[in-house]
Amino acid sequence: MALMPIITAPDPRLKAVSKPVETVDDEIRSLMDDMLETMYAAPGIGLAAVQVGVAKRIIVMDLAKEDEPRSPLFLVNPEITWVSDHDASYEEGCLSLPEHYAEVVRPAAVKVSYQDYDGEQQELEAEGLWATCVQHEIDHLDGILFVDHLTALKRNIILRKLLKAKKQKQKEVA
Repeated sequence: MALMPIITAPDPRLKAVSKPVETVDDEIRSLMDDMLETMYAAPGIGLAAVQVGVAKRIIVMDLAKEDEPRSPLFLVNPEITWVSDHDASYEEGCLSLPEHYAEVVRPAAVKVSYQDYDGEQQELEAEGLWATCVQHEIDHLDGILFVDHLTALKRNIILRKLLKAKKQKQKEVA
């Protein structure tokens, strides 16, 4: 397994729509293992393949707390098949928008169809933080960032700060 660099906004690769995975094979499983290791090291609770520069419909998630055993979930070609009528608001953050958080309103519960680590078809019913996280990560696969759910003013403030931080980091490296 290997750590992968996480792309940070603003970067046009994060706006790409990811392509479906044809077959869950050893190459895809190796990618998922690397993504999981990268997510844990960041640390984060979810990571989409596009965030590490691979425009494929793959997500890894683990919402286990520090004192709980790890419980990774691998979702290949995830698709939301049902959303609840009720909404929930959570303060979201993102490994591609480091140190920035905002309240985002999403459906409180969802059903997701996906293929697992072995390519078997599965269905997940999620609510609460699980529902928020899986919707956040599926958004990534469609080129949508959590800031795209905010007002233009809030979104632009965050993106300007990220661009400034990116430029500062490039100056320090040079």
